[in-house]
Amino acid sequence: MAQIPNLDNAPINLTSLREQSQRELVNILKNIRGKKCLVIDQKLSGSLSSIIQTSILKEHGIELRHLSADPIQTDCSKLVYLVRSELTLMTLISSHIHNDTSKGLQREYYVYFVPRRTVACEKILEEEKVHHLLTIGEYPLYIVPLDEDVLSFELDLSYKEYLVDGDTGSLWHIAKAIHKLEFSFGVIPNVRAKGRGSVRVADILNRMQAEEPVNSPDMVVPEINTLILLDREVDMVTPMCSQLTYEGLLDEFLHINNGAVELDASFMGAAQQEGKKMKVPLNSSDKLFKELRDLNFEVVGQILRQKAQSMKQDYTDVTSNNQTVSELKDFVKKLNSLPEMTRHINLAQHLSTFTSKTSFLGQLDMEHTIIESQSYDICFEHIEEMIHKQEPLVNVLRLLILFSITNSGLPKKHFDYLRRELLHSYGFEHMVTLNNLEKAGLLKKQETKSNWLTVKRALQLVVEDTDTANPNDISYVFSGYAPLSIRLIQQAVRSGWRPIEEILRLLPGPHSEIRRGRFSSSPSVDTLQGHSASVDKVSDGRRSVVLVVFIGGVTFAEISALRFLSAQEGMAYDLIIGTTKMANGRTLTETFMGS
Repeated sequence: MAQIPNLDNAPINLTSLREQSQRELVNILKNIRGKKCLVIDQKLSGSLSSIIQTSILKEHGIELRHLSADPIQTDCSKLVYLVRSELTLMTLISSHIHNDTSKGLQREYYVYFVPRRTVACEKILEEEKVHHLLTIGEYPLYIVPLDEDVLSFELDLSYKEYLVDGDTGSLWHIAKAIHKLEFSFGVIPNVRAKGRGSVRVADILNRMQAEEPVNSPDMVVPEINTLILLDREVDMVTPMCSQLTYEGLLDEFLHINNGAVELDASFMGAAQQEGKKMKVPLNSSDKLFKELRDLNFEVVGQILRQKAQSMKQDYTDVTSNNQTVSELKDFVKKLNSLPEMTRHINLAQHLSTFTSKTSFLGQLDMEHTIIESQSYDICFEHIEEMIHKQEPLVNVLRLLILFSITNSGLPKKHFDYLRRELLHSYGFEHMVTLNNLEKAGLLKKQETKSNWLTVKRALQLVVEDTDTANPNDISYVFSGYAPLSIRLIQQAVRSGWRPIEEILRLLPGPHSEIRRGRFSSSPSVDTLQGHSASVDKVSDGRRSVVLVVFIGGVTFAEISALRFLSAQEGMAYDLIIGTTKMANGRTLTETFMGS
């Protein structure tokens, strides 16, 4: 399991949230007496690694297994399954029980659903004739803190389920997670929502507060002042662009999973372990990573070089002069950071093998050409050529989605032609993928004039001469493109959305601004001013907090841009990011591929 992030510097007490989740799991296991084997759904193991250390579970005499089709090999007489409410997993559990029964094994079976049980899953267990052998419960894990300012609802498929399948279950889940936060930190008085899913979540949240009120005394100022809910469909341009921050690029090329990357040990300087996989934790507990993660990758190598030279100079001073004990102590302290230095020098070196490729630089050029709407024909021909060269389908679709969104679709002739070429090149089984993308509005025929140019100009999304080394604008995270999502948040925090009402109407989905809690029972439009002392300060003088929730996923580059905003002079808020999952163009596109 990856290293658990340190949450001590979080703007609100996220450690208490994590400890509560730990206690709930330990209590479930304690209440099942005797020797037991915990069988974990593989998708959940990452979430649990950010919540509880394996050693804590083993201290309670628990054997650990991953859920697979293979029967569970253990001497334990009690099997505890910890699973998401997925129908296929019910079939696996049933096959385990049938296998045990056929061998005459006497075992007790427990199934704990994360975060809640569903009728559909229990129906399968009944059909498989195993329901009566099971004790069923719930482990209400709605929120996983990934870092001191990032919370995940661990809903990998929510975007596709909502847009393509019409399944709104994840929206209830998001509202429930936020409502749980309110029990710890008070009712959030200001809610801004943009997008169909967001407005729906705001409504469900209000309903939950009416049905199960958070009883916070009147004198208590809520710790979270504002909630901004943003649908991913409001801005699908940003994730389709290649991220250019250090953490963003690590995710693009090495795929960060639950705060860690897994790669060949030889890339990390362990030549003797070639072929072995190594997990590298990436969170703010690593001080050097915290310093580097949000920088444009262009400057990361330079900073690592400077730090290495400084260490070398210190070494020369120590060996050639009579140092005081205090100076020696400082040098030894610096040496303690050597493993971190080595780790990031190796990672940066490995990344540069990807970023220096002509193909990657060409891809960046094409993305910028599409965003700037410079030449429709050049972009169209480039995508056509990619299809004919049979470049990886996910790369083609990612660029095609970007092209389609910025043009409000493609003219019918081009749409039909590219669709036909894709199926000929990659196989007719991808008809489902193309239909999914159409249903989600990511690939469509052009029916109206594109609003992209108007939105781009009004929100200054393309910034010339961006200084990536000493940035003064969020556009540094994409070397010249300011993420549309973050411009909307920037506006919401500074002066509310009323001044950009007309631009909001050009973007997908409705929007609302609501006052809640003891302030108002009925929704009303309001703006969030940045300088009212009663709003900006909580009683003990800390800055107040804005929770920004992305429904459908957020990229690391967007998080970097939000951290940049939060650190600006005059910013009266700390920002916490909530997301259904961490995402990038590849992973978002992949959710639509196949069934």
